Amino acid sequence: MTEDLSFEEARKELERIVAQLESGEASLENAVALWERGEGLYRLCLGKLDSAQGKIEELGARARAAKAPQS
Repeated sequence: MTEDLSFEEARKELERIVAQLESGEASLENAVALWERGEGLYRLCLGKLDSAQGKIEELGARARAAKAPQS
């Protein structure tokens, strides 16, 4: 299932799908299936990136708070 993939695995599979679609060699039915799979992988990657960004922002806020002078 898509949710079990790491960001890197999902990105690599998405890149393979894009290459297949860009080649123009997939049948219509296969192209639709590839597109649907790619859409799911894109959402997975986007979600993982959003999550990482939130964690980075939280860590930055903690670091700023630790450096702030205590009253």
